[in-house]
Amino acid sequence: MGISWSNNSRRRNNHPYPLLPPPPPHPYYYPPPPPPPPHGYYYNSTNPLPHSHTPQSYYYSPSSSSSSSDHPFYSNQQHERGWSTFTPPICGDTVSAPPPPYVDHQTAKKIRNNVNLHKHTLTLQLDPLNPNHHLLSFVFDALFHGSITIFYFAKEEEQCRFIPLYPDAFEPITFPFQKGAGQKFCQPSGTGIDLGFFELDDLSKPSPGEDVFPLVICAETRAGTPSADENPSQGSMLDSSPHMQITQAVLEKSNGGDPFQVKVVRQILWIDNVRYELRELYGIGGSTTADFDDNDPGKECVICMTEPKDTAVLPCRHMCMCSECAKALRLQSNKCPICRQAIEELIEIKISKGDQ
Repeated sequence: MGISWSNNSRRRNNHPYPLLPPPPPHPYYYPPPPPPPPHGYYYNSTNPLPHSHTPQSYYYSPSSSSSSSDHPFYSNQQHERGWSTFTPPICGDTVSAPPPPYVDHQTAKKIRNNVNLHKHTLTLQLDPLNPNHHLLSFVFDALFHGSITIFYFAKEEEQCRFIPLYPDAFEPITFPFQKGAGQKFCQPSGTGIDLGFFELDDLSKPSPGEDVFPLVICAETRAGTPSADENPSQGSMLDSSPHMQITQAVLEKSNGGDPFQVKVVRQILWIDNVRYELRELYGIGGSTTADFDDNDPGKECVICMTEPKDTAVLPCRHMCMCSECAKALRLQSNKCPICRQAIEELIEIKISKGDQ
């Protein structure tokens, strides 16, 4: 007969079974904080969070339920154990890029020139009746009657008047002319100048510091004579102020046997007691009414390629942009789009078919 036994020690054990550790409290899951605003201030549109004794509110991390997740997490802070020191928001003026240099944008004033000397037609010729004497010739246009005065080594004074420095060597001579276009002026024989009295170096450049030019030609008109259909007694007199165009040039000579070459340095207009200095613009020269075409690609703005160019850049004198592109370029750069030279001034010139 077998022996059977049972282990009743478990029944006689009065100690309770060890209890399992309580589960961790269910964490509150909040949505992750949005990125901080530029100045570190954050406004939450959701329900308010539990009260905190610290200056900032905190959020529970939604990553895991480990021991590190029980620690509060401050926005804009990171630490290996979930805590970090408070970093105040950075407030103050941000450093911005300096704006481009200011460029003056002007609109050109349209003036009427009553007389114009074609500077590329200026030549010096020997007087056949007086050896070693030189005579001037050129082509000019005039809307009114007037006169031409020739100076050698003259200095500009007030009111755009000129005085000769060597009146004994050459006295200024004045020649009248009639109105008309495309007239050719030829200095009469016997009125020329012997340039052998002057050094070639003095003839080839202006006098430094004195603004004295070897050759000065002053063409003057005065629109003060009433026309046939006007009655002076009615007080309808025309403007009697003179209109002048002054051409200042130097005389160059490469070899002893070659004739002198006239090189124009500057042209000045005196209109209504105001002095203007003429400057050539690259981009509109040589245009005539016959060859003016709105569809010509050479007349379009080099930036937008659609609008006609009407704005010139100074001092490089490139007329290459429309007015709208010039205004936009002024806020972004100060370089000419053609030669990359610094822009000092922008001049808007409105050109119509009647002006070509």
